[in-house]
Order: sequence, then C-alpha cells, then structure tokens
Amino acid sequence: MIISHGRQFIFVHIPKTGGTSLALALEQKAMKDDILIGDTPKAQQRRRRLKDVKTSGRLWKHSKLADVYGLVDQDQLERYFVFTLVRNPWDRMVSYYHWLRGQDFDHPAVTLAKGVGFSTFLNDRTTRASLSIDGAARYVSDRDGVERCNLFLRLENLAEDIARLEAGVGVRLPQPPHENRSDRGPYQQYYSAADQALVADIFAADIARFAYQFEG
Repeated sequence: MIISHGRQFIFVHIPKTGGTSLALALEQKAMKDDILIGDTPKAQQRRRRLKDVKTSGRLWKHSKLADVYGLVDQDQLERYFVFTLVRNPWDRMVSYYHWLRGQDFDHPAVTLAKGVGFSTFLNDRTTRASLSIDGAARYVSDRDGVERCNLFLRLENLAEDIARLEAGVGVRLPQPPHENRSDRGPYQQYYSAADQALVADIFAADIARFAYQFEG
C-alpha cells in the first residue's frame, strides 16, 4: 500500500495482482513524506516511521482501506484518488498457489500448497473460506462498507491503462517491472471443469464486473 498526502492518492495492493511491480514504479516517484507499506526497497527504508502508529486494522502491504484509519481520516478517504489492480481470478489463483509453494514461513496455506496438487488446494475448505472474502470491493471499501475506489486497473491492460493512472496521481510513471514472475505454464491447463466452475462461483462479482473470461 502507498498513501501519498502530497499527491492525495492511495494505492491499495490486492494480493497476486501484480501490485509489487506497480508499487516499485510508484515509489520511484515517491515524495519524501509518502507512506510506503510493504517490502519494496523504499518501504523497508521508511518502515520505522510507522513503528508507533495506531491504526484501525493490520498494517501491511495488503492492508484494506478500512485498516488504515490513523494514517488517514474519513475526509481524506473520500477526497483522495484511490486505485488498485485486479487480475483474472483463474490466473490469480494459479499464481497464488505457486507463490505459496515457494515460501518457507510457517503458515497452514503454505504447508497445504506444498503438500498437494492445485485442485486439492483449491477445493480445501480453508482455502475456499479465505477466498470467499477476497473480492476486490472488500479491499477498497471504508469502515462503513462504502466503496471508495476511483480506478480499477486490470493487470492484463496495465500498459494501456497507465495514462489513466498518471492522470489520477499527477505524475508520469516509469514502465512497471515484472516482479514475482512465476515459472509455470498457462493457467488454463491447471483447471478441470469443476475447478473452473468453483472459481467462477467464488469470484462471480469480480468476473461480472471486470468482464473476465476463463479463456482470457
């Protein structure tokens, strides 16, 4: 997440949507008082600034808008240019699975992904429960549940949509690098018909809203 009071914008980083690449591009233009939350180089350098800050929720790179009261107030949430990245959910789930398999921290999702195939992981009860509350709107809604996002950027169209983002944040951005690229084949090959339907059901709202299709 990035909060810029100087340029009056908030970047909300939904997991596994290409947000790290965009954060790296944004922080190249960061103002000295911008709040950078995450594991990018400048965010790590500025981490101590947040040591004693009290916020309404967990403060990490995937914080939701409802989590960051204390760094921003309601008036700022309503006035600032809020944006985020979204991604084809079928592709996103394969990326998530492979990312987990590459981690070494102690977490049930990491253990599960390392021990089973993609279909078993996707159909696991805990996986399904966590994904059921992982739609885009939840990340960009305030504490009253009101959506505050001014721009949803689709990862698949980021190169074309970057001009809209630059107009919103008021600065020209470098081309985002492709970070955290996973070594895998096309996501479609991971899915049975049943698993394809499962993701379609879980992310029905995002699929309809952003006109995603399984074939891309």
